[in-house]
Amino acid sequence: MQPGQIVGGILLILIIIFIVVAIGRAVRIVPQAVALIVERLGRFHVVFYAGLHFLIPFVDRVRAGVDLREQVVSFPPQPVITSDNLVVSIDTVIYFQVTDPKSATYEIANYITGIEQLTVTTLRNVIGSMDLEQTLTSRDQINGQLRGVLDEATTKWGIRVNRVELKAIDPPPSVQGSMEQQMRAERDRRATILTAEGVKQSQILTAEGEKQSAILRAEGQAQAAILKAQGESRAILQVFDAIHRGNPDPKLLAYQYLQKLPEIANGTSSKLWVIPAEFTAALSSITSALGGEVGTGGGVSESSPVVFDDGEIVNELADTNLQDPSEALAEARGESARAAADATDAGVGSGMPFSRDVEVGQRPDGVAEPPAAAEPPAEDEGRFRP
Repeated sequence: MQPGQIVGGILLILIIIFIVVAIGRAVRIVPQAVALIVERLGRFHVVFYAGLHFLIPFVDRVRAGVDLREQVVSFPPQPVITSDNLVVSIDTVIYFQVTDPKSATYEIANYITGIEQLTVTTLRNVIGSMDLEQTLTSRDQINGQLRGVLDEATTKWGIRVNRVELKAIDPPPSVQGSMEQQMRAERDRRATILTAEGVKQSQILTAEGEKQSAILRAEGQAQAAILKAQGESRAILQVFDAIHRGNPDPKLLAYQYLQKLPEIANGTSSKLWVIPAEFTAALSSITSALGGEVGTGGGVSESSPVVFDDGEIVNELADTNLQDPSEALAEARGESARAAADATDAGVGSGMPFSRDVEVGQRPDGVAEPPAAAEPPAEDEGRFRP
């Protein structure tokens, strides 16, 4: 080949390469959520967003590509001093988004570093006006103040701060130990209070239950006493009604009174019994029933009481007015004869004959004729024993 042909081939190859490079530099495809800053001859020309774009080769050039998505940046822990002179370590997380790619490119050299430093200074200003307790319990307030300051400062940078979060607030280890002791003491106090409240409620409920139980028990006892009293009243009324309808004479009452005396005297501790003065009326009735004479005061002097000594009846009287035993026995036989005559008359009136066997059975020792009168006792006439 001649030298001119060789040079022509080289030039042709260079032209082809130039055309390919020029076409490659002139055509740009921008992806979604990305913005390209285009400069023409060193000056800002236009911002290319998502799509197909053409540039003038060797005249226009792409200065930078800006990500338009929301970005999350976590900054390292920063020491901050509270108003009560305690140093706490705070981690922050910033959520921001580029809204103006031109301002983010030309207004600040590195907006990430700018946001970090602005966050640190603003955080120290906000935390410096709070004590430790407020710092630990006011996260939302701190987040809101940080976001307001950062959003206002980064607006001219073409950046919008969407959210600021305090990831961690770490007080010094000594303060953490004191806080743990304080929280433990607070929990113990609450537990003690709750236990005391429970005991109080339990005692109140127990007292209320005992009160209601006592009231119900008292009402039951009152009703039982009322019913018992009503029953005893009715029984007494019925007994007295039966007594009044039966019309008993003083002899029967005196006999019943004497039958109850052994029951009163029956007992190991009954050594001495004093009979009241009313007992003289009962003795006078018995004396009258046996045909005796009733003395002053009902047959037995009321001035001399009757004393029970070891179950035996002893009548200590100054003046004894008892009837002679032979006379009393004769009078008793007369009464018995009159009673037998009345019984015979009643049997004849009813059509039944009088039975001598029955009469024998009614006489002492089963004999037909009454025995001879016994001799009266020679001494101790003023005493009688049952």
